[in-house]
Amino acid sequence: MHWGSLWLGLFCAISLAVQVVEAKQVARLVEWLRTPDATLPTRLSAQWIELATYVIRQRRKHKDRLAHSDKRLEDFLAAMQASPNGVVLLDADDRIEWFNQTAAEHFDFDPRRDAQQHFTNLVRDPIIAAYFAARDFQHSVLIAGRSPGRSSAQRISVQLHVYGQSRSLLLSRDVTAIEQAEAMRRDFVANVSHEIRTPLTVLGGFVETLQTLQLSDEEQVRYLDLMSQQASRMQSLVDDLLTLSKLEGSPFPAEHGWIRVGSLMRQCADEGRALSNLVWGNAQAIHVDVDADDEIAGSETELHSALFNLVGNAVRYTPADKSIRVTWSRDASGQGALTVTDQGIGIAPEHIPRLTERFYRVDRSRSRETGGTGLGLAIVKHVLQRHDAELKIESTPGSGSSFRMVLPAHRVRAEATRSAALVKHD
Repeated sequence: MHWGSLWLGLFCAISLAVQVVEAKQVARLVEWLRTPDATLPTRLSAQWIELATYVIRQRRKHKDRLAHSDKRLEDFLAAMQASPNGVVLLDADDRIEWFNQTAAEHFDFDPRRDAQQHFTNLVRDPIIAAYFAARDFQHSVLIAGRSPGRSSAQRISVQLHVYGQSRSLLLSRDVTAIEQAEAMRRDFVANVSHEIRTPLTVLGGFVETLQTLQLSDEEQVRYLDLMSQQASRMQSLVDDLLTLSKLEGSPFPAEHGWIRVGSLMRQCADEGRALSNLVWGNAQAIHVDVDADDEIAGSETELHSALFNLVGNAVRYTPADKSIRVTWSRDASGQGALTVTDQGIGIAPEHIPRLTERFYRVDRSRSRETGGTGLGLAIVKHVLQRHDAELKIESTPGSGSSFRMVLPAHRVRAEATRSAALVKHD
């Protein structure tokens, strides 16, 4: 009986000691679990070490998943920032949760100032207010842009897409260029229609006159000459339109087709004198200044068309007793310039930026009288763009104008360089 009690007491003491040790280990393990970055406690029994190891593995997996999710979120936000369209995330109450840089530019938003603000409170536009009130987001709406610092009007397309629990994705797009292109297309069609309708109306009138009136032979010849002029005008218009269409739709010219500048200038000058005879009844003095026999690379047909358009304009707008000069120059950087200078009526400064627009005329009546189609400088601009070149215009009303075609150095070959290349080739 004495020994039994002793053993029982000993067993209870050992059990209590084991429980105390286990309780301390559990306490240390719980404390470690509460502090994710803490070091794994020492002096743990095998089962607790196994549990801690499992927890460590699960923590690492969870951490990896979080890192992967964060990386995907960063990539997604980076893609949204790179979008050319504006992106705005709105909550169920149309408050702003996030927007990209493009949207900030479209609506003049500030990330620190405008987060959690109502979109319609920041973009105060009647069109936007009506759009949000109607809740019909099947179509987009157009509003004026609010980009700070812009000197020209901006048009922004806005459309809302509802997702999730009444949340919204607002997309904005700058359609200014599209609107301008559409306006230019409408103007172009209207101008072409007008330019063709006018000579057709005149031709119809002449035909009716010839059919209904008894005219003398001299009068018939005069009317037929006038009809021929109108037909030629329509032919010139069609030819210029076809030239523009070809320039816009064909590949850019190669850089290895070399053209002698002097020959091109003299040919255009001869054609200019012939045009002067038609316009003024006598050949104006057209001087050609070219010292070196340099060459330029590109399409001979296109460059001839550009230079002759400049010479033709100079002939039309320069009085018969005044002269025109066509010059070639090359600067230290290797750039070349073909310049047509006249002593004509000159151009007011406000007209110069628009001269290369299709059908833009400073003096419409004078242009038609001298046979101009209003497309010549548009053709010059397209040709030069296709040759990496640019057109520079200087003019003083009453004193004349200077039109300069500036070609880059890689499209200009000096006479000495050409001669050396020929010797090497031989």
